[in-house]
Amino acid sequence: MNYIFSLHRFTHKTILLLFIIGTNAVFSQMPISKQSERLQQYVGFWVSSIDYKTDSVANAPLIKMNNYPKIDNTAMSVDVFQKDGETYNHTLTELIGHDAKTDSIFALGKSAQGDMFLGKGGFTSETDWIMKDRDFTGKETMTVTFDFKNQTDVLLKGVNPQNEILWQTRYIKKNPKDKNIGIQLVSVHEQMQKNPEETLKYLDRMGYSYIETFVYKDRSFYGLTPLDFKKLVEDNNLKFTGSMTFYNLPSDDKQAWKKAMQWWRECIEDHKQAGVEYLTISNNQIKEITTLAELKRYAEYYNAIGKLCMQRGIRFAYHNHSDEFKTIENQVVYDYFLENTNPEYVSFQADLYWMHFSKVDPIDYFKKYKNRFISWHVKDYEELGQSGKMDFELYFTYAETAGLKYIVAEVEAYNYPVWYSINSAWNYLYFKIL
Repeated sequence: MNYIFSLHRFTHKTILLLFIIGTNAVFSQMPISKQSERLQQYVGFWVSSIDYKTDSVANAPLIKMNNYPKIDNTAMSVDVFQKDGETYNHTLTELIGHDAKTDSIFALGKSAQGDMFLGKGGFTSETDWIMKDRDFTGKETMTVTFDFKNQTDVLLKGVNPQNEILWQTRYIKKNPKDKNIGIQLVSVHEQMQKNPEETLKYLDRMGYSYIETFVYKDRSFYGLTPLDFKKLVEDNNLKFTGSMTFYNLPSDDKQAWKKAMQWWRECIEDHKQAGVEYLTISNNQIKEITTLAELKRYAEYYNAIGKLCMQRGIRFAYHNHSDEFKTIENQVVYDYFLENTNPEYVSFQADLYWMHFSKVDPIDYFKKYKNRFISWHVKDYEELGQSGKMDFELYFTYAETAGLKYIVAEVEAYNYPVWYSINSAWNYLYFKIL
């Protein structure tokens, strides 16, 4: 494994970054039973911490490691770079993979000095991984243990065959944000309720660029004022870009309409103060609608909200679930909204999962109503990309046609611990789709 360049020449300060991540039992809801599944967590980009006692990272960390998924995430290629003055030199390359016959993890690596090694091992618990290295003369050189603090933080220790500690070091995940992937915070709702600062820190490390909320209430977000919540988000290197907001269609009288419009003015001002770029709304009353006259009132309502948003420099979009694809007086509800709202005021946020669930093809809508879909909720029946039911690769070939600007990952069905699934969603979008 790629731990150090030379056991007898380097201390822990020159140890190579091992690309790795794991599951802390604190965060686990369901176990990750297979070695091959655990290996998937290690895809991504990592940097060394200042020292093994802290998770703080220097502006220019000593070590960088880039791990790219191969063969359905059961293997990865690894490139390690070490800082030398103002540059990072490529010091080691490696292939890490799961072997199905032995249910073990193997590593084959070569350093810049020309030395090759073979590592073998595996996970012994949810938080512990052990690898034993040999050189190509068959000599055992080192055993490395991994203590996973959480999905973005791992402590490593290397010992020689005499069980003497050679080094200890710590690595922190630092995925890039160049593909501008957002996340809907319903995916980590419980975690945000318990510890929003820690949750946002992990989302930042995993490579998410921005968040979309759904908890605006009493002119606050998670109990914080718009400015305080904006600061919390930005302190964790994220942007507060989108928000799902809810206010049902007012009854058919002037006072109710006036009250609704006043609520929306305050809502929009709060979001403007928080730096939000777009608001979305959904409709949980569609089951009760029976006539086109009722649908017309909703279209007028969305136009009015959208106009208020436009006047304050915020985009407004309608978010679908499944009910939008029912028919009223021979008119599909979703089509009616698309055709009877003003494109200047009202855009749409396509929830790809609910479209597929409703047996409609998102691509048909993207082609028919070009440039109306500024945002997509990218969600699957299971963890993102794992159900095999949805062709996300094909959907994204129509991103430009749709007018896509905001890609929002969403995970609500979990087969694994929450943070494993959230990390896998970013990996899937970054390496497979975008």
